[in-house]
Amino acid sequence: MIKGINYWAFATRPDGTPFDQIGAMQRAKELGYDAIELTVDGAEGLVALGTTRAQAERVRNEADKIGIALNTVASGLAWGTSPTHPDPAVRARAVEHTKATLQVAAWLGAHSILYLPGMVSATFVPDFAPQRYEIVDTWARESLGAALPVAEQLGVRIAVENVWNRYLLSPVEMRDFIDSFESQFVGSYFDTGNCMLYGHPEHWIEILGARIFAVHLKDFRVAVGNLDGFVDLLAGDCDFHACFQAFRSIGYSGQYTIEYVPPAVGAVEKGIAALRVLEEREGC
Repeated sequence: MIKGINYWAFATRPDGTPFDQIGAMQRAKELGYDAIELTVDGAEGLVALGTTRAQAERVRNEADKIGIALNTVASGLAWGTSPTHPDPAVRARAVEHTKATLQVAAWLGAHSILYLPGMVSATFVPDFAPQRYEIVDTWARESLGAALPVAEQLGVRIAVENVWNRYLLSPVEMRDFIDSFESQFVGSYFDTGNCMLYGHPEHWIEILGARIFAVHLKDFRVAVGNLDGFVDLLAGDCDFHACFQAFRSIGYSGQYTIEYVPPAVGAVEKGIAALRVLEEREGC
């Protein structure tokens, strides 16, 4: 198992100072992670929209020295600047964010970026009025299509995440959305916890198959039914045995990344412990 951790999982250090990307890479390696998923969150910084090639290569070189992989890159920018926003200027800015994230990912040596395709609505995005589903679908296809040539040029894949955006709600719909682009650079960033409120992750895995480029492992208590239902890995209702059987059946051999949003004290340590349990129990 390639054991990964998302940068968002890192809370502050015991002295109250934040982990920067290099410090997080070092801590992840110490704990036994094989990979870390860095995140493009703002305009400036070592890993950001404004990251230069020199900055990215510095991070990549440090990762090589530490001995930790940078296979995937995530970003939360699309929640505030959505590819399906009703304002065309915002949609255009979202496309530019995607292109910039693809470039940073290429410089880091990552093979895929996590991509939020847009949203009909989201309870945790304030002041965002629900959009008509069919219009969101049109804009989602236009925005991803506008960024796709850059992905193909750079050799970095766009991995569409199933997430609480009230869009692409079934594995069949996600499959058909991905296939509509007819490109090996569009696939799925599959999250086990995100689909549990309205489906079963093992079904998604079986239907998406080789379209799955990367995996987030999360757990969820269905009876809670809201964001508070996301719990520590192995503390919820996800049938991970069925999931790993499905992963084996489709030949998935990529990274399994734990994601905690927002970060919680001890999350990174609990995450590696849960991954080791799964690794031993499922023989992966």
